[in-house]
Amino acid sequence: MNKIVLVIAAHSDDDALGCSGTMAKHIASGDVVHILYMTDGVSSRNDDSNAVERYSLAQKVAGILNIASMKNLTFPDNKMDSVPLLDVTQAIETVVSEIQPEIIYTHHIGDLNIDHQITHKAVMTACRPQPLFCVKEIYSFEVLSSTEWQLTSEPFFVPNVFVDISDFISVKKKVLEVYEGEMRLPPHSRNIENAVRLSAVRGNSVGYTYAEAFVLNRYLKE
Repeated sequence: MNKIVLVIAAHSDDDALGCSGTMAKHIASGDVVHILYMTDGVSSRNDDSNAVERYSLAQKVAGILNIASMKNLTFPDNKMDSVPLLDVTQAIETVVSEIQPEIIYTHHIGDLNIDHQITHKAVMTACRPQPLFCVKEIYSFEVLSSTEWQLTSEPFFVPNVFVDISDFISVKKKVLEVYEGEMRLPPHSRNIENAVRLSAVRGNSVGYTYAEAFVLNRYLKE
C-alpha cells in the first residue's frame, strides 16, 4: 500500500542534504511525498531577492523529485527561537491535518542550527501519539555543517536506520547541484563531494554502496 510522506525542514536545502535520496526512493516505489519548509532560508542575509531565488530553486528540486506538494512558511530565518513554540507547532499541525502523512522526516534535535532544533521540537509536539493519529513513523536526518557541529551538551546524532540509496545517488547529486550556491569549497563540510562521501560512509557501514542515515524517533506498528 502506498504511503504519504511529509518532509519538514527549516530551510530549503536541508532536505536535499539529509534525505533527498530517500525521497526519490519513496517516490519511485509509488509513495507520495510532500515538503514543508519553515523559513525562506535566506532572510537573515538581508536580501529579499535571495528569497525569491531560493524559492525558485526549491521548486526546481520539487520538479526533479516529482514532489506532490511544496509549502514554504514564513517563520524568521535563523530566528525561529524568537517565535513561541506553540505558533510553530500549530502551523505544523495544520499541514499534518491537511496532508495526513504516515511518515515524517525532519531535523535532529542536537543540530547546531537553532531553526533545526525548533523545527524538531515543534514536529514532535505537533505529532503527539494520540488515538487514531495519522503519523506512525518519525525520523531525524543529518545536515552537513550543522549535525556534525552539534554541541557536546546536546544529543549526538547516532543513526539506527539506514536507507539504501545506491540507485538514487545520482538524483541526490543532481538535487544538490541545484543548491550549488549554498555549497562551500572543500575542506568545508558542506560540499557536494563530501555529501556523496557521507552517503558512501553511511552505506558502507551497513553493507550498501550508498545510504542515508536517520535516527528513529517513533515507530508505531499495528
